[in-house]
Amino acid sequence: MNLPYPFYFLHLGLVDVADVLLVTVLLYQLYKLLRGSVALNVALGGLSVYLVYLLVSVLGLGLLSSILGEFMDVGVLAGIILFQQEIRRFLVNVGKVALEGGGPLGWWRRESSSDARLPLAPFVEAAKTLATQETGALICFARASDLSAYAESGDLLDAEVSKRLLLAIFQKTSPLHDGAVIIAQGRLRAARCILPVSQNPEVPAALGLRHRAALGLTEATDAIVLVVSEETGQVSLVRQGEIYRNLTPTEVKSRLGEWLHPSGLAATAT
Repeated sequence: MNLPYPFYFLHLGLVDVADVLLVTVLLYQLYKLLRGSVALNVALGGLSVYLVYLLVSVLGLGLLSSILGEFMDVGVLAGIILFQQEIRRFLVNVGKVALEGGGPLGWWRRESSSDARLPLAPFVEAAKTLATQETGALICFARASDLSAYAESGDLLDAEVSKRLLLAIFQKTSPLHDGAVIIAQGRLRAARCILPVSQNPEVPAALGLRHRAALGLTEATDAIVLVVSEETGQVSLVRQGEIYRNLTPTEVKSRLGEWLHPSGLAATAT
Protein backbone atom coordinates (compact mmCIF):
# COMPACT_ATOMS: atom_id res chain seq x y z
CA MET A 1 0.00 0.00 0.00
CA ASN A 2 1.37 3.40 -1.03
CA LEU A 3 0.81 6.35 1.27
CA PRO A 4 -0.39 9.77 0.02
CA TYR A 5 1.88 12.77 -0.48
CA PRO A 6 4.32 13.65 1.14
CA PHE A 7 4.87 10.01 2.22
CA TYR A 8 4.21 8.49 -1.21
CA PHE A 9 7.69 6.95 -1.30
CA LEU A 10 6.88 4.70 1.68
CA HIS A 11 5.37 1.26 1.10
CA LEU A 12 3.21 -0.03 3.97
CA GLY A 13 1.95 -3.58 4.20
CA LEU A 14 0.11 -5.67 6.76
CA VAL A 15 3.40 -7.06 8.04
CA ASP A 16 4.64 -3.51 8.66
CA VAL A 17 1.48 -2.60 10.56
CA ALA A 18 1.78 -5.73 12.70
CA ASP A 19 5.44 -4.93 13.34
CA VAL A 20 4.63 -1.41 14.53
CA LEU A 21 1.80 -2.64 16.76
CA LEU A 22 3.99 -5.29 18.39
CA VAL A 23 6.75 -2.77 19.07
CA THR A 24 4.15 -0.40 20.55
CA VAL A 25 2.87 -3.12 22.88
CA LEU A 26 6.43 -4.00 23.91
CA LEU A 27 7.32 -0.36 24.64
CA TYR A 28 4.11 0.11 26.65
CA GLN A 29 4.82 -2.96 28.78
CA LEU A 30 8.40 -1.78 29.25
CA TYR A 31 7.10 1.60 30.42
CA LYS A 32 4.71 -0.07 32.90
CA LEU A 33 7.60 -2.12 34.23
CA LEU A 34 9.92 0.87 34.73
CA ARG A 35 7.54 3.69 35.68
CA GLY A 36 7.95 5.13 39.13
CA SER A 37 11.56 3.97 39.43
CA VAL A 38 14.99 5.41 38.80
CA ALA A 39 15.41 2.84 36.02
CA LEU A 40 12.95 4.80 33.87
CA ASN A 41 15.21 7.87 34.01
CA VAL A 42 18.20 5.72 33.08
CA ALA A 43 16.28 4.25 30.14
CA LEU A 44 15.25 7.70 28.92
CA GLY A 45 18.85 8.87 29.23
CA GLY A 46 20.07 5.92 27.17
CA LEU A 47 17.39 6.57 24.55
CA SER A 48 18.44 10.23 24.37
CA VAL A 49 22.07 9.24 23.77
CA TYR A 50 20.97 6.84 21.02
CA LEU A 51 18.90 9.55 19.29
CA VAL A 52 21.87 11.93 19.45
CA TYR A 53 24.03 9.20 17.92
CA LEU A 54 21.58 8.80 15.02
CA LEU A 55 21.50 12.56 14.52
CA VAL A 56 25.26 13.04 14.42
CA SER A 57 25.57 10.06 12.08
CA VAL A 58 23.11 11.64 9.65
CA LEU A 59 24.91 14.99 9.89
CA GLY A 60 28.23 13.31 9.16
CA LEU A 61 30.03 14.40 12.35
CA GLY A 62 32.72 11.75 12.19
CA LEU A 63 34.57 12.26 15.48
CA LEU A 64 31.46 12.57 17.66
CA SER A 65 29.82 9.71 15.79
CA SER A 66 32.84 7.49 16.48
CA ILE A 67 32.83 8.34 20.20
CA LEU A 68 29.12 7.67 20.60
CA GLY A 69 29.47 4.55 18.45
CA GLU A 70 31.80 3.05 21.05
CA PHE A 71 29.06 3.45 23.64
CA MET A 72 26.49 1.90 21.31
CA ASP A 73 28.71 -1.15 20.76
CA VAL A 74 28.53 -2.06 24.46
CA GLY A 75 24.96 -0.78 24.87
CA VAL A 76 23.33 -4.22 25.12
CA LEU A 77 25.81 -5.46 27.73
CA ALA A 78 25.51 -2.22 29.71
CA GLY A 79 21.72 -2.47 29.55
CA ILE A 80 21.77 -6.00 30.97
CA ILE A 81 23.98 -4.86 33.84
CA LEU A 82 22.00 -1.71 34.61
CA PHE A 83 18.56 -3.31 34.32
CA GLN A 84 19.23 -6.78 35.69
CA GLN A 85 16.52 -6.46 38.36
CA GLU A 86 13.98 -5.13 35.86
CA ILE A 87 14.81 -7.89 33.35
CA ARG A 88 14.39 -10.49 36.08
CA ARG A 89 11.04 -8.97 37.09
CA PHE A 90 9.95 -8.92 33.42
CA LEU A 91 10.68 -12.62 33.01
CA VAL A 92 8.98 -13.45 36.33
CA ASN A 93 5.83 -11.60 35.21
CA VAL A 94 5.79 -13.42 31.88
CA GLY A 95 6.21 -16.74 33.67
CA LYS A 96 3.38 -15.98 36.11
CA VAL A 97 1.00 -15.17 33.28
CA ALA A 98 1.95 -18.38 31.48
CA LEU A 99 1.36 -20.46 34.61
CA GLU A 100 -1.96 -18.75 35.31
CA GLY A 101 -3.14 -19.47 31.76
CA GLY A 102 -3.83 -15.85 30.98
CA GLY A 103 -2.16 -15.88 27.58
CA PRO A 104 -0.64 -12.77 25.99
CA LEU A 105 -3.70 -10.65 26.73
CA GLY A 106 -3.59 -11.64 30.40
CA TRP A 107 -0.38 -9.71 30.90
CA TRP A 108 -1.82 -6.72 29.04
CA ARG A 109 -4.76 -6.59 31.47
CA ARG A 110 -2.69 -6.98 34.63
CA GLU A 111 -3.16 -4.02 36.93
CA SER A 112 -0.51 -2.33 39.02
CA SER A 113 -0.38 -2.80 42.79
CA SER A 114 -1.54 0.76 43.30
CA ASP A 115 -5.03 -0.16 42.02
CA ALA A 116 -5.86 -2.20 45.13
CA ARG A 117 -8.07 -0.33 47.60
CA LEU A 118 -6.46 -0.26 51.00
CA PRO A 119 -8.11 0.67 54.33
CA LEU A 120 -5.95 3.23 56.12
CA ALA A 121 -7.36 3.03 59.64
CA PRO A 122 -5.22 0.00 60.74
CA PHE A 123 -2.02 1.85 59.82
CA VAL A 124 -3.02 5.12 61.45
CA GLU A 125 -4.15 3.44 64.67
CA ALA A 126 -1.10 1.17 64.81
CA ALA A 127 1.24 4.13 64.25
CA LYS A 128 -0.50 6.06 67.02
CA THR A 129 -0.08 3.17 69.47
CA LEU A 130 3.53 2.51 68.48
CA ALA A 131 4.37 6.21 68.82
CA THR A 132 2.92 6.25 72.34
CA GLN A 133 5.06 3.23 73.23
CA GLU A 134 8.11 4.74 71.44
CA THR A 135 8.41 1.58 69.38
CA GLY A 136 10.03 1.97 65.97
CA ALA A 137 8.23 0.95 62.78
CA LEU A 138 8.81 1.06 59.04
CA ILE A 139 5.83 0.45 56.73
CA CYS A 140 6.22 0.64 52.93
CA PHE A 141 3.26 1.10 50.59
CA ALA A 142 3.87 -0.15 47.04
CA ARG A 143 2.45 1.89 44.18
CA ALA A 144 3.46 1.54 40.51
CA SER A 145 6.97 0.31 41.33
CA ASP A 146 7.34 -3.40 42.03
CA LEU A 147 8.78 -3.97 45.51
CA SER A 148 9.01 -7.76 45.19
CA ALA A 149 12.82 -7.66 45.21
CA TYR A 150 12.75 -5.93 48.60
CA ALA A 151 10.00 -8.23 49.87
CA GLU A 152 12.12 -11.26 49.03
CA SER A 153 14.88 -9.94 51.32
CA GLY A 154 12.60 -10.55 54.34
CA ASP A 155 10.01 -13.09 55.44
CA LEU A 156 7.03 -13.50 53.10
CA LEU A 157 3.67 -13.43 54.90
CA ASP A 158 0.91 -12.49 52.41
CA ALA A 159 -1.49 -11.70 55.26
CA GLU A 160 -4.55 -9.52 55.66
CA VAL A 161 -3.70 -6.15 57.18
CA SER A 162 -4.87 -5.42 60.73
CA LYS A 163 -3.81 -3.20 63.59
CA ARG A 164 -3.08 -6.18 65.85
CA LEU A 165 -0.84 -7.79 63.24
CA LEU A 166 1.18 -4.60 62.78
CA LEU A 167 1.58 -4.17 66.53
CA ALA A 168 2.66 -7.78 66.91
CA ILE A 169 5.28 -7.46 64.17
CA PHE A 170 6.90 -4.29 65.51
CA GLN A 171 6.98 -5.23 69.19
CA LYS A 172 10.62 -5.23 70.31
CA THR A 173 10.42 -8.89 71.36
CA SER A 174 9.12 -9.97 67.94
CA PRO A 175 11.61 -11.74 65.63
CA LEU A 176 10.10 -9.74 62.73
CA HIS A 177 10.43 -6.23 64.17
CA ASP A 178 13.90 -5.48 62.81
CA GLY A 179 13.25 -4.28 59.27
CA ALA A 180 10.43 -3.00 57.10
CA VAL A 181 6.93 -4.23 56.34
CA ILE A 182 5.83 -4.11 52.68
CA ILE A 183 2.19 -3.55 51.76
CA ALA A 184 1.18 -4.38 48.18
CA GLN A 185 -2.13 -5.11 46.47
CA GLY A 186 -4.00 -4.51 49.71
CA ARG A 187 -2.11 -7.17 51.69
CA LEU A 188 0.87 -7.37 54.01
CA ARG A 189 3.32 -9.11 51.73
CA ALA A 190 6.45 -9.38 53.84
CA ALA A 191 8.15 -8.31 57.06
CA ARG A 192 11.75 -7.91 58.22
CA CYS A 193 12.66 -6.55 54.78
CA ILE A 194 15.94 -4.79 54.00
CA LEU A 195 15.72 -1.40 52.27
CA PRO A 196 18.42 0.62 50.48
CA VAL A 197 19.88 3.39 52.64
CA SER A 198 19.93 6.91 51.20
CA GLN A 199 23.39 8.25 50.35
CA ASN A 200 22.17 11.84 50.11
CA PRO A 201 24.71 13.99 52.02
CA GLU A 202 22.01 16.57 52.75
CA VAL A 203 20.03 14.22 55.00
CA PRO A 204 20.11 15.70 58.54
CA ALA A 205 22.45 13.89 60.91
CA ALA A 206 19.62 13.67 63.46
CA LEU A 207 17.82 11.13 61.28
CA GLY A 208 18.68 7.53 62.09
CA LEU A 209 19.04 4.43 59.94
CA ARG A 210 15.28 3.80 59.86
CA HIS A 211 14.57 7.20 58.29
CA ARG A 212 17.51 6.90 55.91
CA ALA A 213 16.20 3.54 54.71
CA ALA A 214 12.78 5.12 54.09
CA LEU A 215 14.42 7.92 52.11
CA GLY A 216 16.51 5.43 50.15
CA LEU A 217 13.48 3.42 49.05
CA THR A 218 11.51 6.50 47.98
CA GLU A 219 14.50 7.78 46.02
CA ALA A 220 14.66 4.53 44.04
CA THR A 221 10.90 3.88 43.68
CA ASP A 222 7.56 5.68 43.94
CA ALA A 223 6.68 3.90 47.19
CA ILE A 224 5.39 5.76 50.25
CA VAL A 225 6.87 4.91 53.64
CA LEU A 226 5.44 5.46 57.12
CA VAL A 227 8.07 5.74 59.85
CA VAL A 228 7.66 5.71 63.62
CA SER A 229 10.77 6.89 65.47
CA GLU A 230 11.95 4.68 68.30
CA GLU A 231 13.84 7.57 69.94
CA THR A 232 11.19 10.31 69.84
CA GLY A 233 7.93 8.53 69.01
CA GLN A 234 7.35 10.93 66.12
CA VAL A 235 5.42 9.69 63.10
CA SER A 236 6.72 10.64 59.65
CA LEU A 237 5.79 9.99 56.03
CA VAL A 238 8.38 9.79 53.26
CA ARG A 239 7.61 10.28 49.59
CA GLN A 240 9.83 10.95 46.56
CA GLY A 241 12.88 11.45 48.75
CA GLU A 242 11.15 14.03 50.96
CA ILE A 243 10.29 13.48 54.60
CA TYR A 244 7.29 14.96 56.43
CA ARG A 245 8.01 14.75 60.16
CA ASN A 246 6.05 14.92 63.41
CA LEU A 247 2.63 14.31 61.86
CA THR A 248 -0.58 13.88 63.84
CA PRO A 249 -2.81 10.84 63.22
CA THR A 250 -5.22 13.07 61.29
CA GLU A 251 -2.41 14.37 59.07
CA VAL A 252 -1.12 10.84 58.48
CA LYS A 253 -4.55 9.63 57.40
CA SER A 254 -5.10 12.67 55.18
CA ARG A 255 -1.75 12.43 53.40
CA LEU A 256 -1.97 8.66 52.91
CA GLY A 257 -5.47 9.03 51.52
CA GLU A 258 -4.31 11.75 49.14
CA TRP A 259 -1.24 9.88 47.93
CA LEU A 260 -2.51 6.29 47.84
CA HIS A 261 -6.08 6.99 46.74
CA PRO A 262 -6.09 10.17 44.67
CA SER A 263 -9.58 9.37 43.40
CA GLY A 264 -10.83 10.38 46.84
CA LEU A 265 -13.24 7.51 47.37
CA ALA A 266 -14.48 7.57 50.93
CA ALA A 267 -14.29 3.83 51.28
CA THR A 268 -10.54 3.83 50.84
CA ALA A 269 -9.87 5.93 53.91
CA THR A 270 -11.80 3.78 56.38
